[in-house]
Amino acid sequence: MRNNKTKKVFLKAGKEKSLLRRHLWVFSGAVNRTENSPTLGDTVHIFSAQGEFLAQAAYHPQAQIAARVWSWEQELSIDADFIHQRIAQAVAFRRQMGFAKLSTGMRIIHGESDGLPGLVVDQYDRVVVMQISSVGIERWREACIKSLRDELDPICIYERSDTEVRVLESLPERCGVVFGDLPANITIKEHGLSFQIDVSSGQKTGFYLDQRDNRALVGALAADKDVLNCFCYSGGFTVYAKQAGARSVLSIDASQSALMLAMQNVALNGFATDESEWVCADVFQALRKLRDQNRSFDLIILDPPKFAPTASFAEKAARGYKDINLLGFKLLRPGGILASYSCSSGISSDLFQKIIAGAALDAGVEAHIIAYQNAAADHPVLLSFPEGAYLKGLILKKRL
Repeated sequence: MRNNKTKKVFLKAGKEKSLLRRHLWVFSGAVNRTENSPTLGDTVHIFSAQGEFLAQAAYHPQAQIAARVWSWEQELSIDADFIHQRIAQAVAFRRQMGFAKLSTGMRIIHGESDGLPGLVVDQYDRVVVMQISSVGIERWREACIKSLRDELDPICIYERSDTEVRVLESLPERCGVVFGDLPANITIKEHGLSFQIDVSSGQKTGFYLDQRDNRALVGALAADKDVLNCFCYSGGFTVYAKQAGARSVLSIDASQSALMLAMQNVALNGFATDESEWVCADVFQALRKLRDQNRSFDLIILDPPKFAPTASFAEKAARGYKDINLLGFKLLRPGGILASYSCSSGISSDLFQKIIAGAALDAGVEAHIIAYQNAAADHPVLLSFPEGAYLKGLILKKRL
């Protein structure tokens, strides 16, 4: 009978404030005690020190994030039907917003923002890629797969549960087909352009869907410009720059396979790959070499991978961001445009702007912010959960 009792977590006095503001995480330091021995991935009822019910959540007794909220309702059953309902709601939202008119690739489930903490689902045409990064969703993995089949009718579901967060959650990496057959080639359309997707070994789930709108805006600035695209990965910004009529494009990435995919995407859209420059090198070193060669550009894109997955990495990440942006400013011609991004959850928007300002100061230049950018609208952010706004972008114009 003991296992049938509600598993409970009681917080320390005063630690209920974040939940009362509808934040979705409970950190381990806020937990006072538990009842009925909740274990890894169990659904628990969270109570204040005074015994007031606060939320239902997925529990992790060893992680820094001890609980991730499922629901604010005490009587709601967290079961397969709950998972299906949340997935159905997320799919309905994307259909209502008409994202398919912009792209055949889109974010279907955006973790906490869609009420499913630790679950990311991206759709590339009729291939669905699922990524699980928390013990709560891990408990409902089969229910997620069934619901995705019911709601999206995919030809394949591929799991890419290989993020570093799984290590923090005491979960092993897991990748592979969980339904159907993976096509040899996957291509999506985005704003009329075509991109091949590598779901099995590409970055994230295969493509940076979050940069969709940013690629279009930055691409529009590339006409008749000499463009430098750093950390180019599969060539998204490169293809948009070519479409806009850039005078030249130099694309740099440390991965030869990424450069090969970028060249394939350039060719896929009808552009000659030998009319652009391609460099496989460490971007930091490549930028210094370009500086020493007195190269300069009208438009520079800095879109590095995640430097700070959590706030504990912020100091080291800040040095990396400052370094590449300082070099970017030095390579930028007067009046040129720098598009700089951070996808690090551990770097806030305010801190990112301060880092860029410091880089400009050390480079001896002045710049205007002409646009703030973030993730595309299929990556919604809850007002009560700012951590969901991981992608930050600044479009800066170097003063003459």
